[in-house]
Amino acid sequence: MKVFGLTGGMGMGKSMAARFFREHGVPVVDTDELARQLVEPGRPALAEIQEVFGESVVAPGGQLRRDALAQIVFTDPAARQRLETILHPRIRESWLAQIEAWRGENHALAVVVIPLLFETKAEPYFDKTICIACSAANQRHRLLERGWTPDQIQRRMAAQSPVGQKMARADFVVWTDGLPEVHAQQIERILAQG
Repeated sequence: MKVFGLTGGMGMGKSMAARFFREHGVPVVDTDELARQLVEPGRPALAEIQEVFGESVVAPGGQLRRDALAQIVFTDPAARQRLETILHPRIRESWLAQIEAWRGENHALAVVVIPLLFETKAEPYFDKTICIACSAANQRHRLLERGWTPDQIQRRMAAQSPVGQKMARADFVVWTDGLPEVHAQQIERILAQG
């Protein structure tokens, strides 16, 4: 089985690329979804986050207050590093377990979506890497449409490597400024070469 790692900047089209792969019958796991599962009420990671960052990051009902945590970690690189130390090993363990499960199901290809693929030095686990990218103007427009403030966009972008660096390191680049059909055609070409 071949395993592709898919990365890219925020708002650049990783979710749409994942959907196109799924439509072609390729199993996909998204590490953002794994991270959300890891911080559900009652999970050890959430308890550790609360211990490190304080009561204010957990709502009375036991849910993670993402906005409060984001305010802390995207203004303080040391705090972000502490959060990554809690989450990244657990996330990696989860997607590696998923890959092994897929191997047992005899899939020909699988995809793991990791926004920080290169930053977390995960590329050795993959046969090929794919970077999903678009222009800075399009990225900003998409993030503003999601309700992000310019300040939130700037802080979160500062936490990731520039997309140009990701593009340079990836085996394939999918450019998403065009229509969704063009995005899909690029995924199909990768599947044909795969």
